[in-house]
Amino acid sequence: MYKKTTLDNGLRIITHPMPRMLSAALGIWIKVGGRYESSQNKGISHYLEHLVFKGSRRYSCRQIKESIEGVGGSLNGFTSEELTCYLVKLPSRHLDLALDILSSMVADPLLSAEDIAKERTVILEEIKMHKDVPQSYVYELLDALLWPGHPLGATITGTEESVGRINRENLSAFQERYYVPANIVVSAAGLLEHDQLAAKVKKAFTRAKTKQGDKFQATKKTQLKPQLKIFHKDTEQTHFTLGFHSFKRGHPLKYALGLLHVIMGANMSSRLFNEVREKRGLAYEIGTQVRAFDDTGAFIVHAGIDNRKVIDALKLILEELEEVKDKPVSPGELKRAKEFYSGQLTLALEDTLDHMLWIGECTASLDKTYTLEEVIKEVRRVGPQDIQKTAGQIFKENSLNLALIGPIQDIQDEIYQKLRLA
Repeated sequence: MYKKTTLDNGLRIITHPMPRMLSAALGIWIKVGGRYESSQNKGISHYLEHLVFKGSRRYSCRQIKESIEGVGGSLNGFTSEELTCYLVKLPSRHLDLALDILSSMVADPLLSAEDIAKERTVILEEIKMHKDVPQSYVYELLDALLWPGHPLGATITGTEESVGRINRENLSAFQERYYVPANIVVSAAGLLEHDQLAAKVKKAFTRAKTKQGDKFQATKKTQLKPQLKIFHKDTEQTHFTLGFHSFKRGHPLKYALGLLHVIMGANMSSRLFNEVREKRGLAYEIGTQVRAFDDTGAFIVHAGIDNRKVIDALKLILEELEEVKDKPVSPGELKRAKEFYSGQLTLALEDTLDHMLWIGECTASLDKTYTLEEVIKEVRRVGPQDIQKTAGQIFKENSLNLALIGPIQDIQDEIYQKLRLA
C-alpha cells in the first residue's frame, strides 16, 4: 500500500498511490518546530514558515500562489512543536508543478529584508490576536504549567520580544541548519507513480547539504502537586483547560489512549458532553484532546463554562475522570468508541490530503507508517482493562494542571480546594 525510498543524502519519500483519484496531495516535512528553539529565538520556526511563502530564488510570492491556485489547487503550511510542513493539493496532472514550487520554496527561500520586516509586523499582530481570544490563550497558559521553563511550554509564535530580535542572519542560519535532506520527508498521496516522483524529488534536492539538524531539548517530569493558573478577564464565559501529563508518541497504550479520548470527550456521545452539557447544562463547549510528542504528551479537557457554574462544572469533570479510573467501561460503550475511532480514520483516509498528512507525519516523527488495517486490528485488541489502566496512569493528582480565563476572583479559593481528584 505504501512505497518508500530513502535517498543517499538521507531524504525520505513516502507515497500512497490512489489510482481511482483525480487529485494528488504533496507535502514537504521538516523535522523542526517550536521545541527546537531557545528563549532567544522563540518563534523562529513559525517566522521562517511565513517567509518561505514570500518567494524563492525561482518563484516570486505572487507566482507561487497564482501557479497553484491557477490550476485549481490549494497551498498551505503549518508549524507545530516538532514539525514544519508545506503542502499542496491539486489535480494530479499538475503534481510536477507542485513539487517544483514546494522544493524551491524549501531549498531556496528568498528571505528578503523587506519581507522579513513586513512579516514581523504580521506575526506580532498574530501574537496579540491569540491573547485577545480566551479559548486560544488558555492553551498557552496550560502549556506553561505542563512544561515550565521548556520550549514546549512556550507558544509556537514566540513573544513580542523574541520575534522582535530575530533578523535575517538568524533566519538564514536556522534554515541552513534544519532544512537539510536528513531532516526532510516528502509525502504524497493520490493519482501518482512512486518511482517517477522519487526521481524528481532526488533531482530537486541534489544541491542540498546532507548534514543532520540539531536535536531538541528533552523534557523532564518534575511536577509533584496540582498546579493552577488563573488569568482574570471580564469575559461572558469562563474558559478552562485541564491537562495531565500523558504518553509519548508511539507508546504501547496509544490506542487505549485514543479510545479513552473518544469515551471521555471526542464527540457528542462522550461522557463529558453528556454529563456536563446535555444533562446539567453547565457548558456550551466541552471536549477532550490528546497531544503526543517524541518524549512526552498531554491529555486535555477543554470547556467554556457559565461564569456562575465553574465550581459545579469542575467538580463534575473531576468526578467523571475518577469514575473511568475506578470502573471498567461497558462492552457496549467500548464497542461504540472503537467503531467511532476506526470509522473516523477510515473516512479521513479516503481523502488524498488527509492520507498524505497521515503517512508524512508518521514517517517524519517515527520513521514508520501504519496501514488502516493495522490500526483497526490494534484498536480491536484494546480491552476494558487497557482503558482503565490508561486512565489510572494519566489521571493522577500530582499530574493535574488547570488554567482558567474569566471573571472568577470571587471563587478562586474554592477552585484551589477542588483541585484534588476525589
